[in-house]
Formats: sequence, structure tokens, C-alpha cells
Amino acid sequence: MEQKRKWKLPAIGMRITKSAVAVLLCYLVSFLRGNSGIVFYSQLAALWCMQVYVSNTKKNALQRFIGTVVGALYGLVYLLLRNEMNHTKIYTELLDAVIISGFIVIVLYTTVLMKKKQASYFSCVVFLSIVVNHVTDTNPYLFVWNRFLDTMIGIIIGIGVNCFSLPKEKRKDILFVSGLDDTLLNKKDNLSDYSKIELNRMLDEGANFTISTMRTPASLMEPMWGIRLKLPVIAMDGAVLYDINENRYLKVYVISNSTSRKVLDLMKQEGLACFTNVIIDDMLVIYYEDTKEKVQEELVKNLRKSPYRNYVKREFQSEEGVVYFMMLYPSEIIEGFYKKLEQQGFTKDLKVLKYKSQDYEGYSYLKIYNKNATKENMIHYLKERTNLSNVVTFGSIKGRYDIVVEPGDTNKMVHMLKKLYEPIKWEKQSRKSNLQEQ
Repeated sequence: MEQKRKWKLPAIGMRITKSAVAVLLCYLVSFLRGNSGIVFYSQLAALWCMQVYVSNTKKNALQRFIGTVVGALYGLVYLLLRNEMNHTKIYTELLDAVIISGFIVIVLYTTVLMKKKQASYFSCVVFLSIVVNHVTDTNPYLFVWNRFLDTMIGIIIGIGVNCFSLPKEKRKDILFVSGLDDTLLNKKDNLSDYSKIELNRMLDEGANFTISTMRTPASLMEPMWGIRLKLPVIAMDGAVLYDINENRYLKVYVISNSTSRKVLDLMKQEGLACFTNVIIDDMLVIYYEDTKEKVQEELVKNLRKSPYRNYVKREFQSEEGVVYFMMLYPSEIIEGFYKKLEQQGFTKDLKVLKYKSQDYEGYSYLKIYNKNATKENMIHYLKERTNLSNVVTFGSIKGRYDIVVEPGDTNKMVHMLKKLYEPIKWEKQSRKSNLQEQ
């Protein structure tokens, strides 16, 4: 029987904690003001500003401010008009309802003219809170002022709390390189919400972070969608350095055309075929032949949907160097062909990998690269390109990476990145003092 997965309560995040602190501070400010305003409006504004990213906090605060100003001004205009109407015989509740509804059109159209459509909702909320609930107040003009002031207090508190952080040093002198599968991605082949938020925040603040993976750029695009990587990624197990923002291959290790022909000839002798990956004008072109293998047909059907792959169904005849060959056959066939490569000396002159397929039971992959196509070589090249001498690597293989992440503990990578990229200053000073005392 399968063991039941233990259900684990998620931790209380910083956004939740900061929201509670902001609400408490709104109460404290209200007490200091002698409860002259309505703390509810301050708290709403503060919570609206409590966003995941600081940039969003400022954007939402601006929306709330504009919405409050527009709504409050039109609310004041309505109060002045209502005051004049009270002295006439034409005033009725029905007429009042019609006028208020007409003002909604004016309020919304004003936000359109200002090109601030995002603030339209708040403009209407402020306007209606003035003209519907407080029109009969002894001094409605004072409410308009307090309504504006309450919102401004909430905005200031929200921005202040959300932007607050402990004094930390940003280690922009370190190149951080992480694996993808079993390191950053979970079993569902995506990042956790926590990892997305924290990773993007650190990237926005200048962290020199990138990915190193066996995947092609096409297969890493989907799980990394929305991650604001600025540095190029190391893909195809170190064969390429790819700029995902410019869609360009910055460096490529290829197998020479003459050697590629020899490998292909050996495959033909054994009655086998492969997927030949070639980069032509920053496009990944994959040549393949119809082998009547259902598994290979299914593989092509699933992968060719990507706009980053270009499948060509014919024999490879180009003069271009090959980035890598990929074969997918039953495991015993792959084992047999690997021995043939050993006998011919290809495993000494090229990098040859074989591993079992997780998607097709009983099948294995075999990939052939340029011998220099390694993650270590590409990291060295990236160090020179970025002028960064310090490197910290994250991965799931013990002895190969600086920080080992156990499969399944995908948030650990981001946790460790936070500690290394932005250590709290007094903790760093304390560690230095302890070392000096020792």
C-alpha cells in the first residue's frame, strides 16, 4: 500500500505578518488622532498596498491615491450641489439618486481622461462613501477631508511596512548557479509560489543568478516562465549558453562535421537513427528520420509544439557542426550501441551520456556532445563574461555542487540563496567577531 502523504500546514509568510503590523499601526495612529477619522479606511488602504513586490506596492499606492483624490473632489462638488438643492422645492430622493448615478459616469470618465483606469474603482468607492453614507453629517466637508487623510495615512503605513527590511548586504559579487530538476522545480515540474516570489525579488535587486540544466532552452522556458532572469542560462548539459531575453545562443560547443559523419555512419551500420540537434542562425533545428518507433513518434508529437524547436523530417545533410545527438530506444539497444561507441573510441573523444527514461518505461536515452561541453566550462566562460570571480553552485548530486539540495526540498535552494545573497549585517559582523576571538 502507498503511504499517505503527510499534510503540512504552510508557514505564515512575511506578507501576512506585515499586513497584521500595518493594521495595528493604523489603530495606533487613529488613537493618536483622537479617533477623529475612520480607521477602517486607513486599514483598507494599507492592506491594498501590501503587495508581494515593492514595485507593485508603489503602483497600487499611486492608484489608491489618485482614486481617493478624484472621488473626494467629486464628492465635495456633489455636497455643494446638494446643499443648494435642499433650499429648493425640486429636490426629491429620486432626483438625488439620478444625480448620484450621473456623477458615477463623470467620475469614471475622468479616470479615463487621466489614463488611470486602474483607479476607477477606488474613485467610485470614495465618491459613494461620501454621498451615500455621510451626506447628512453635521459637517460633511470635514468628512471629505478626513476620508482623504485616512487614506493617505493607510498608504504611508502600507508603503513603509512593506518596504521595511532588516539591514542586509547584497552580495552582487557572487555568481549563483542552480540546477533545475530536483533542485529548483518540484515534482509537478514548476516552482513553488514562495520560490517564484523570492527569486524574482532578489533578481530585481541585482542578484547574479542563473540556471544550469541538461534541458534545452525550449524545455526550461515553461517552468521558468515569469522568472525575471537577466543572465544567460547554461543549457543542454553545458553545450550552450543561451540568452532567454534576446533569444540568442551566446556560446556553443559543437561536434565537428567530420566527426558527426562518422557517428552517423556507425548508427546506420547498426540500423539505428537519432535526433540531430543543430543551431542555425540562433534557431534550434532537429533533424530526424521516420523509424516507425511509436515512442519516438510520440516524443516528436509532444515536443514539436514548442516554438523554440524546429523539427525537420529528413536525413541530416547540413555542413553545420552538431550540438548533440539524441537517441531513444529500448535500454538493451542503447547499452549495445554504447559499447560500439566505446570500441570505436568515440567515448574518449566525445562526451557520451546514457540514462533511463522516466516517461517511457524500458527505454533509455543516449546523448553525444562535444567533449568540452560541460557545465564547468560554461560556468568558467560565464564568470569571465560577467567579471565575477566567486561562484556558488546548487544541485542534487553530492560532491559536485557547493550546496546540495535533496530531491523534493525545492524551497531549500531559494532559502540558501537568500542567506548567501543578502546576509543580515549584524549576523555577518558577529560571525567575523567569533572567528577573530577563536
